[in-house]
Amino acid sequence: MLTYEDCIGLCELTEEEIRAISEHEHIPEIVAAELGAYLVRSSDGEDRIRRIILDDIRAAEARQDLKRAFELKAVLHHFMQHHPKNVLAAQN
Repeated sequence: MLTYEDCIGLCELTEEEIRAISEHEHIPEIVAAELGAYLVRSSDGEDRIRRIILDDIRAAEARQDLKRAFELKAVLHHFMQHHPKNVLAAQN
């Protein structure tokens, strides 16, 4: 039987990146891990994850949750570093 930690390890995303997907899609984190695993391997999935995190940042800023916005900016920075083809997508 797989644990939640096993699922995180298999999906090529961090727990914070999964949490951002969960927050955005309003789904449990384990389901977000599965969605994230699918997206990371799909042709435009990494760009979609980047846009999800950006949407979460905007939502946090709109509700004036600056702490969460700052955390999500760190998540985005980490994601862009570890999924470099997103840098090209973000520039286009």
